[in-house]
Amino acid sequence: MKALLSLLALLALAAAPAAANDTMAELKAGGLTFVRSPDVEMTREALFISPTEIRVDYVFTNTSDKDVSGLVAFPMPEIGGDPYANVALDDTETDNYLAFTAAQDGRAVAVNLQQRAEAAGLDVTGDLVARGVPLLPYAEATKAALEKLPAEVAGDWISRGIIFVDSYDDDGTGMKDHRTPLWTLKSVYWWRTTFPAGREVAVQHRYRPGVGGTVGITFLEDGAGKGERFEDYRKRYCIEDDIVRRAVQSEKDMAAGKSYLVENWISYVLTTGANWSGPIRDFTLTVDKGAPENLVSFCGDGVRKTGPTTFEMKAKDFYPERDIDILLLKPMAAMQ
Repeated sequence: MKALLSLLALLALAAAPAAANDTMAELKAGGLTFVRSPDVEMTREALFISPTEIRVDYVFTNTSDKDVSGLVAFPMPEIGGDPYANVALDDTETDNYLAFTAAQDGRAVAVNLQQRAEAAGLDVTGDLVARGVPLLPYAEATKAALEKLPAEVAGDWISRGIIFVDSYDDDGTGMKDHRTPLWTLKSVYWWRTTFPAGREVAVQHRYRPGVGGTVGITFLEDGAGKGERFEDYRKRYCIEDDIVRRAVQSEKDMAAGKSYLVENWISYVLTTGANWSGPIRDFTLTVDKGAPENLVSFCGDGVRKTGPTTFEMKAKDFYPERDIDILLLKPMAAMQ
């Protein structure tokens, strides 16, 4: 994807306004990985990305004369215990926080979930499990379990960088100390499979993207397209002059109390496709923009509009050299 194309389109994504300085971090998830084998190639990949769902349909082919068995894995985005991060998760009370599902040859796969908690570069999973502390840092059950820790255990965990004490007023009754996670959760879904000799195997997986966002426009400086963040956006999202003009106008509209644009981001880790033998023989990317009322910009090669809400990119013998980052600018009603 060396020739970069920026797409300008309108998108409707219903959402409630957030606080004026609220920012969410998008979660980068992506495709399947497999123990490298020279005998299994990714024959086809059809990738569909929208703000509400990511669908990936693969066809793998065992080109050898013997069966190939191994592990297929889906790494979930890492969840860090940053107390000041506003992570884009719809459900923080379940291990499967992106609602991941998988199927092979049309049948649901019973996937295994491996989760590890790390702090200061060390595995602290056993410490948390032994004390009944859930591994997902942002879960309410995690906060409750940390408050119940004996003082000597909490002191030890603070010294080891597993937790720290944060002070804030969470209920309007004054400042209080709260034991807060610092560990990082690493999760991988996996299953064992066999690719029969000389045959194709279809694999599908679905999940809900962790859409990040912020209120207003963040890539302008002094009301113009310049500065370090702007250059980063140009590289990551391939934004062009039309996007910049609309963003500049949006800042003026927001100052005048009119409807304005806010940012959303979706990221997909495409480069894991390089773990398979050779290139992706037949690759299709579809970006669905929902409805024609927002702006969308992303990098692609030979992208064309295929419907009222969809854009498509096709490639043969495709080597994924970069991940997919999508910028959405959606209009919000003026704040009263």
